[in-house]
Amino acid sequence: MEEWVLASANSSIKRQESRAPRYAMIEDSLREAILSERMPTNLVLLEGPIARLFGTSRGPVRKALELLHEQGLISRFEGRGFLATPDPDAVTPSREPLTPQLLGLGHEEAPVVDTRPAAERIHAEVEEAVAMCLAFGHFRIIETALSEFYGVSRTVAREVLGRLRSKRLVEKDRHSHWLAGPLTAQAVAEDFEIRVLLEPAALRASGPMLERAELMDMRSRLQRLLDHPEEQSVATISRLENDLHQQCLRHYRNYKASEMIAQSQLPMIVNRMFFQMLGVPRHEPLLMEHKLVIDHLIYGAFDAAASSLQSHLQAAAERTRRRLKVLSVFPEPDLPPYLLRIV
Repeated sequence: MEEWVLASANSSIKRQESRAPRYAMIEDSLREAILSERMPTNLVLLEGPIARLFGTSRGPVRKALELLHEQGLISRFEGRGFLATPDPDAVTPSREPLTPQLLGLGHEEAPVVDTRPAAERIHAEVEEAVAMCLAFGHFRIIETALSEFYGVSRTVAREVLGRLRSKRLVEKDRHSHWLAGPLTAQAVAEDFEIRVLLEPAALRASGPMLERAELMDMRSRLQRLLDHPEEQSVATISRLENDLHQQCLRHYRNYKASEMIAQSQLPMIVNRMFFQMLGVPRHEPLLMEHKLVIDHLIYGAFDAAASSLQSHLQAAAERTRRRLKVLSVFPEPDLPPYLLRIV
C-alpha cells in the first residue's frame, strides 16, 4: 500500500510540474518558432492576433512578448507591435498573419479559441489549485499575482475568488486577505453531518419531480462505469456525484437548507484530490451505493431512496476520513505562485 501511495505521489508531482501559466506556454511556442527559423524575421507580432490564435486574453500575450523582448529574441520598431528579430533595421516589416503552421502546429493541434468570459475560462483551474492546497496547510491567495498569472484583470480575479468563497473554499480575513485551508478532519466531518441531516430530506421532496428518462440516463452512466472500470476517472466520478447530489436534489424548495448543502462540499474536495493523486479505486464503493439510490428513485420508492442516500453518506464519511489521512503523507505539490503558504 505504501509503495502504491508513493508511486502515485511521484506521478502527481510530475503532473503538477507540467502545468505552466498561459503566458509561459505562449512564450515557449513563440521562442521555438523564432529559434527554429520557421517564423520570418520580418513578421510583425501583435497582441490581438496572437491572443485570438491561442484563445486567450491579451494579458498573457503581452507578458510573453515582454519576456521575449527582454531575452533579445524580438525587437520594437517604429510601428505597432514587435518584430521577430533582434535587429529591426535589417528587415522590412511584414504584417502577414501568424498561423499555427508558423508555430509548428498541425491543423489538428491548432489552438482552440476559447470565447468564454475570462472568469469562466480560469475558474476551474483556480478551483483545482485552491482545492489541492487545502490538504497541505494554510495559504494566502495573492489577488494581484493571480491576475498576473492568468493575464486577467483584478476584477476577474476577484470574481473567481468570490465564487470560491460561496463554496467555502476560501475566506477573507479582517484585512481583506484571501485565505485557503487548512482542510481538517473536523471540518470534513461537520460537512458530512450537515449533509446526512439535509440531503435525504431534500431527495425525498425532490424525487417525485424527477423525470424517469433522466433517472434512466443516470443509471446508464453508473452501469457503464461498473461494466467498464477502466473508464473511471476524476471527471466521470464527478459527473456521477453531480447527478446524485445536485441534479436529484434540485427541485427541493427549502432554499436555506439547499444553501447549507451547497456550502458543505469539502468531502467532495477530499475525494477529488484522492482520485487525482491515486486514481479511482477499481471497486469504488460509491458506484453501487449511488446505483441503489437511483434504482429506488426509478421505481418511485422515495423513502427507500432517502434511506439509501443516508447510508451512502455515512459510509462515505468514513471513507473520506481515511482518504484524508492518506493524503497527509503526500509531499506538497508544486502550487501556482499566487498561493503563498502562511507559516
